[in-house]
Amino acid sequence: MIPPPSPRISDKKNLTGCVGKTETNRIATSLLENIKTQIRTEPFEDIYNVIPDKELGRGKFAVVRRCMEKGTGKVYAAKFLRKRRKGQDCRVEVLHEIAVLELTEPNPRIISLHQVYETPAEMVLVLEYAAGGEIFDQCVAEGDEAFTQEEVKQLMRQILEGVDFLHRNNIVHLDLKPQNILLTSGRPLGDIKIVDFGLSRRLCQNQELREIMGTPEYVAPEILNYEPISTATDMWSIGVLAYVMLTGTSPFLGDDKQGTFLNISQINIDYTEDELQDLPASAVDFIQSLLIKEPKCRATAEECLRHRWLQEQAQKTEEDLTSEFCQPAHTSPSTSLSSFCSPSSGDEGSVVEELIVVAAYTMKQCRSPTLDPETLSPDSKVVSKRFRFEEPFSSVQKIIF
Repeated sequence: MIPPPSPRISDKKNLTGCVGKTETNRIATSLLENIKTQIRTEPFEDIYNVIPDKELGRGKFAVVRRCMEKGTGKVYAAKFLRKRRKGQDCRVEVLHEIAVLELTEPNPRIISLHQVYETPAEMVLVLEYAAGGEIFDQCVAEGDEAFTQEEVKQLMRQILEGVDFLHRNNIVHLDLKPQNILLTSGRPLGDIKIVDFGLSRRLCQNQELREIMGTPEYVAPEILNYEPISTATDMWSIGVLAYVMLTGTSPFLGDDKQGTFLNISQINIDYTEDELQDLPASAVDFIQSLLIKEPKCRATAEECLRHRWLQEQAQKTEEDLTSEFCQPAHTSPSTSLSSFCSPSSGDEGSVVEELIVVAAYTMKQCRSPTLDPETLSPDSKVVSKRFRFEEPFSSVQKIIF
């Protein structure tokens, strides 16, 4: 059932925060608390210089800045997290984020944790700095700056490798979207890094997890219906992510959050849209295998990695490499596929989610090089919907069904 209009949904003040006392007992087992990383208490500024440039991201309870380690000169992303939020002690949620980053350390597709500092008021997570920015930037880019279909396939394979690792370790991310996928470098593209585990949860056997959390356009129907969360919940978000990366448009975006929720719950998606006409049938089939209302019917991350759309890319790459290797010395080799990259930058003045990246409420039409968003009327058919910035809502927000 779709949640009716409610101040709890529309009021930004209620969109993020720490889990309240009544919620804590219910989800305590879904949060990891034991960490191995030493929590340092010496002044952060004694070890690092905060680089005085634009913040990488800012939210109600967190801010991310670039910093440089004095001893090595290496650049990191420092995430400053308030321990008390709305009068509640949220240190346990910060510890959970640290524990997840420790668990994922062996995987190159997930951002790595360097050090942790603590003061009476906040904790500081020193994270790997991904210099390429969010893939969101390329999703809304024009012309040569936008992703090619082959690049999207390479990136999607890397994203799935990271998500598959999480799921095999019983971790669900619950906020997968372009703003939480970073690139290690710009052009040429580097590798992806999945970030922001503030909403992630551990799945426990024989125990259901139900929470209202995520970013409106990317949440699965079971989230809205307060039904059990599973690894399939992330896979829905992967389907939306693939659609956005391939078309530059958001499949379920409504005029407001209620409209978006309605579109998601009713699976209001048209696969005959103009944006999909230039895509191969295998790409559309990939999206369709994920945007299914019944979670058990969605493809898993492992199955997605074997999907023919991604296999076509892998086979093509092998053929290109073989062709290039066999070319005569005097012949110019064909252009090979690009490699990939990482992090993110936020927009000033917008209320940002709790990690390195700015939360976004994506667009409908976003690749129109001749349009000026400032001059478009709200009634225009091509009204710009370039990612209306909003925070992901979390379990503290109740939605009445």
